[in-house]
Order: sequence, then structure tokens, then C-alpha cells
Amino acid sequence: MNDAARDDSLRLAQPADAHSQAEWEAATAAVLRKSGRLTADDADSLVWDKLTRTSLDGLRIAPLGLPDTSFADAARPTRAGAWDIRSLVSGLSGVDAKAANEAALVDLDGGVSSLWVAADETTDLAVLLDKVLLDLAPIVLDAPLGAVKVAQNLLALIAERGAGLHAATNLGADPMGALLRDLPLAPDEAFAELVDLARLAQGIGVRAIVVDATAAHDLGASDVQELGWSVAVGVAYLRALTEAGFSPAVAANLIEFRFAATDEQFPTIAKLRAARQLWTRVLELSGAEGVEMRIHAVSSRPMLSKYDPYVNMLRGTVAAFAAGVGGADAVTVLPFDSANGVPDGFGRRIARNVSHLLIDESHVAAVADPAGGSFAVEQLTADMAAAGWEAFIELEEEWTGANAVGGHDFSPFRDRIAAVSAEREKAIARRRRPITGLTEFPNLAETLPERPVDPLNERVVRYGASFEALRDIPATTKVFLATIGTVAQHTARATFATNLLAAGGIGVEVAGATADADDLAGKYRATGAPPVVCLAGSDKTYAEWGAAAIAALREAGATHVIIAGKPDAVDAEVDDAASMGVDALAFLTATREKLA
Repeated sequence: MNDAARDDSLRLAQPADAHSQAEWEAATAAVLRKSGRLTADDADSLVWDKLTRTSLDGLRIAPLGLPDTSFADAARPTRAGAWDIRSLVSGLSGVDAKAANEAALVDLDGGVSSLWVAADETTDLAVLLDKVLLDLAPIVLDAPLGAVKVAQNLLALIAERGAGLHAATNLGADPMGALLRDLPLAPDEAFAELVDLARLAQGIGVRAIVVDATAAHDLGASDVQELGWSVAVGVAYLRALTEAGFSPAVAANLIEFRFAATDEQFPTIAKLRAARQLWTRVLELSGAEGVEMRIHAVSSRPMLSKYDPYVNMLRGTVAAFAAGVGGADAVTVLPFDSANGVPDGFGRRIARNVSHLLIDESHVAAVADPAGGSFAVEQLTADMAAAGWEAFIELEEEWTGANAVGGHDFSPFRDRIAAVSAEREKAIARRRRPITGLTEFPNLAETLPERPVDPLNERVVRYGASFEALRDIPATTKVFLATIGTVAQHTARATFATNLLAAGGIGVEVAGATADADDLAGKYRATGAPPVVCLAGSDKTYAEWGAAAIAALREAGATHVIIAGKPDAVDAEVDDAASMGVDALAFLTATREKLA
């Protein structure tokens, strides 16, 4: 069969349904012209610029992919079938080990297949893992400050039971992740412990190391920075183990990777696919071809909001879907109430059931690499892999510099993470990256779930933390929402202003329908005449009697007048204005100061 015949046999569309790129551009341009995003004089081809967005890494994410690039077939996800459903169990100091054990047993009975155990030297593993069949359920330890001791405690436990460990168990050493989190760890001693744990793991047939890229993600790193960190750390561990006498293949088999999965679906899919390509290339250069990369994906902790936490169920579901499609071997969905403290049983049940629904009802895991062949995903994967490799090289050069402490200087990398985090927070402040329930559609009357303090939330830069800080201490005085005209005339801007102010923990007293300036001023006095007022109406009513309304409100006691809309919409002086694109964080902070 020639190539032309083969191509024809794979075509799914009928000839009448086949359209050119120019036809798509013309149809799309027509829609954008109706919305005002393109003018009649603009070329149809401008739709690409209008619909393409740029990631925090500067990568262009186009609305569609085009079949004008040949993508490599190597290092694609190969997992076909259910992924390992892994739940997080904390046995850190201050957490009730018995309660944690009960949660773990319920998770295992509910279909969880492995446990990710956060521990330290004080953790009583005998209690925490009581009745857990360690030869059937893999255990992945996470003990940044006591890796050797905790591993020894685990081995003592299995010796006491006279049982073995599942081959997918991992002793969880990750000294560089601990150092990036600025934990008190001596680099030389930590790398010596890494080698000791590797030898220990090799002797009992389990893994020893987790390259935990969430150490960077939790500080605010971008997808590319997370990729660069993971490859650089993986290479550092390979070097340490091969220098200690391990072969590259044996060393690589001892390593597992952990990445964050966010509610940005396609970037998450592309990140996991790119990670596999990058690590495959490292192993080729190291002489360890054929070793499969094992990826554990965990839903992002920074993306979780403690306000309106039930929205986190949706975020976790999208993250888990993207992780599964991206080829993750194990997936952890953090319970929706994780940002509020130690999750309860309901949160844990919902978290594990997300994977069950995706695997058993949606059949997301039935196909290996379901995103493969999508030109948009392939292009994003290729772009992310190229940028991730550059980020890896940059770290390599920094870590071999003369000023490196203990062989690794993290300061420049932390600075780059801080810059990306600041850029993200700027976009959140202007509500270009909306967070439902926090910066959009906040509910000041909600009652947050009460949970015990969770040490795992420490050292996490949560998205929108500045807005959470405002909500934590609500304003004691409300803003008078000076609605001008009929309900139909003021509803749009009144709703906008109410939601904006609520995002900063500020309530409103609404005037309702008003006939004129005197009517508005009378309703203002009836509420106690708070110092801050916000005009909300249509441009037409602003022009008709907005100036008179402002004069009447100032005469009645208003000291700070805000207008919902552009400041020049009314023929009078205002103190502030709020419209789409405003720096919401700065606006809310200033408004609260005037209310104090």
C-alpha cells in the first residue's frame, strides 16, 4: 500500500466535512468580529494571535494544532489500564497516628492501591501501618528530615511481622527537595544517606529515591521550572549513585518522580509527557536505555483554596484526568478540604473516588497516551520539553559554579521561582487568572470546615494567598452600594462591585432602586452613613444624575466615593474607580484602609 492510499484509509471525515485552514480562520474571524475582538478591516489570519495565550514560561498555547510538524514517537506514555490510586497519609509529629491508621485502612478498603506516608523520626509506623498488608500495598515514604531512621523503622516493622515489602515500595529519599524547601539538612551527610538508602533498597528489592518536583511547584514554580528541576535533580542522584558503584541502569531503577497536576488540563498533560521524553534522553546519554520512568502525579496543593473549598473537587478532578491522560503511573488526588487542615473522612472518600470514576466509569485509563496524535498537545509537549531541557542546563551550570554550597546553589533558582510567582500573583490580583470562590463569586456568609492544623500545608505558596489574608479578617464596616436608577439599570455594575468587594472581605449595604439624588441620600443616611460609598449604575444614569448623587452623598457624610466603571463616566470628582482589569488587590486594600 502506498503512502497516499494509507493516508486515505485513515481519514475519518467525509469529503464534504473536510475544510481548509483558511475556511476555519474565516469562520472564527466572523465570530470574533461579532464580539468586537476583530474589526472588519482585520485579516482573518489574526485569529491565531487573538486566541493564542502565553504561559508563565512564555510558551505560546495556540487554539488548535496544525499538522505541519513531525513529532518524535519515542518516550510516549505506555501505561494502558488503571493507574495506581495512591492516598496521602500523614504521621508527622502532632498528628494522631491511630486516626491516620484508621484513615489509611478505610482508603485501602475503598480501592486505594498504595500509600504515600509523610513521616518523621517520631512517627510510630507500627501504629500508623497496623493491619496494612505491606506485601500487597506499596508504601512510599516521605521523610525529608529523617529518611534513614524512618526507613530503618519500616524495615524493623516488617522484620517483626515476618513479612516482605511490595516491589513498588519506595524509601523516599530526596535530600535536594528538602534543601530547596530550606529544611535544616547538611548536604554532604544527606547525599551519604542517599547512597546508604539506595544500597538498603537494592538489598530488599524496592526503590529508594523520589525526585519530588512538587518541592519546586509548592514554592510557586512554573511547569518548565518544575521540569528543569526534576531532570537536574534526577541527574544529580544518578551521578551520586554511579560514583558509589551502582550501574546507571540499576541506579535509574531505584528512582521515581513526583510531579504536580493542576487544573490547567493541557499544560499538565504536556508536562508529564515532556518529562518522560527528557528523562529518556538523560538515560540514553547515561547508558541506561530501556529503563522505564515511573511517574507519580499529585493534585497541586497551591491551587487549592480554603475558601469555597468544595470547588476544589472540580480542580482535583481535572488534575486527575490530566495526570491519567498524561501517563502517570500513580495518581494522588488531595482531598478538597486539604487547604483547611487535616482532611476528614468525607474529603478522603471523594478524593479516592475521583480516580475510580475516571478509570471505571469514564474509561480514561483504557488507552495508552490518549492525547497522542493531537497536534496541539504534541506541539505543547515539544515546546515544553525544549524549554525544560534549557532550564535543566541552566541549573547544571549553576550547580557546577565556584560559589555553589555543598555542590548546589539554589539561590538563583529560588529567585526565578519568586519572579514567576510574582507574575502569577499579579495576574490573580487583576483577576486575569480567576479563582472561583476566592477572587470570583466569593461568599462572605460561608462557614469554612474546621480541621486540625496540617503540617503539610507549611512552606506552600498558595495561589491567591493575599486574597485569603483579606478574607481571614473581614472588614467590620460595610460599603454603601449607591445603586442609581432602576434594578435593570444598575444590576450589572452592582453585581460586579459586590463580587469585587467581597473578594476582599468587604460587605455591602445596597440602596436598591432609587429615583433621584435625594432618594439615594436618604437611603444612605438610613444605613448609618458609612464612610465609603460605591456608585453602581449605567453610563446613561451616570450622565443624567451621577454628579448630583455624588454631591448629595458627600453632603450626607461620605468621605470616599468609588465609581463602578471608568472614572470619567460621571461629571464629578471621584476618589477611586473599579472596572474590569483593575488591580483588585490594591483596590481592595485601599478600600479597607478607608473603612478602618
